[in-house]
Amino acid sequence: MKRRVFMRSGALALVTMGLSPRFLRRTAFAAELRAAAAKGKIFICLFQRGAADALNVVVPHGEKNYYSLRPAIAIPRPTANLEGAAIDLDGFFGLHPALAPLKPLWDRGMLAPIHAVGSPSSTRSHFDAQDYMESGTPDVKSTADGWLNRYLATHGTCEACAAPPPPASHFRAVALTNQTPRILEGPAPTVAMNSLQEFTVRATGSQVERLEALYRTGRADIIHGTGSEMFDAVKMLKAADPGRYAPSAGANYPRSRFGQQLMQIAQLIKANLGVEVAFADVGGWDTHQNQGGATGQLANRLNDFASAIAALTTWKTW
Repeated sequence: MKRRVFMRSGALALVTMGLSPRFLRRTAFAAELRAAAAKGKIFICLFQRGAADALNVVVPHGEKNYYSLRPAIAIPRPTANLEGAAIDLDGFFGLHPALAPLKPLWDRGMLAPIHAVGSPSSTRSHFDAQDYMESGTPDVKSTADGWLNRYLATHGTCEACAAPPPPASHFRAVALTNQTPRILEGPAPTVAMNSLQEFTVRATGSQVERLEALYRTGRADIIHGTGSEMFDAVKMLKAADPGRYAPSAGANYPRSRFGQQLMQIAQLIKANLGVEVAFADVGGWDTHQNQGGATGQLANRLNDFASAIAALTTWKTW
């Protein structure tokens, strides 16, 4: 029940997915992802950077040792008249009170917290653990690509089709991040952008025309193909204008970076740009001694996290 032991031997999959294909082959998730792609559904992967204290995220309020080992930061048992108590789910587990925006998703069968699922690696480094979760190869640092890119690379064609599939969209896989995340590194094309507004060529007017001409007339240079694709993607995004899609009634996205990331993912999907995979991450989970209990640093982080996801999943958002 000690935090370090728990975080080393298990993890929490809430609405995020950090599992590797090796683990997924032992679950229904890999098959579900393939089926979803066939139906034109979209996989949104959210990554919590650091080491979230899962025992205070999904609280085992039915376990007495939880309270004896955490006298200062334990979340109170669900009690109707007690402020800051856990939100009961099944009589044993409950959500941190700051995750109240996610309770309706549980009630509708759209949320499934999964305890004690994690990497077999024994590393105590958060950085290595994150790397293994994204590469999908625990304790192997030499892996060059991420498991989600490998999925994209191997599920982009139809061997049984009489005709070849149409070209994949430039926005098939999108990361709302400053740079391509480890999980999406690899041969399959991906797009990383800090925001919709910043995904553009840093030039204007005739400068853009000259740059396009340079790439268009380039010969065997290494950047020619990539440059052409970049301009095509910029034009495609500009024509679709995803920013014009305002959140529907009831979808109140936080003004935080994470909240705006999820809002822009929704806008990209609404713009019909061919998004199949979208990725966003949020840091600040390594709270240590400043974590707090029902209130404090972790509670603030969880409220933003839950509010953003609740907005993304609001009915009629799409």
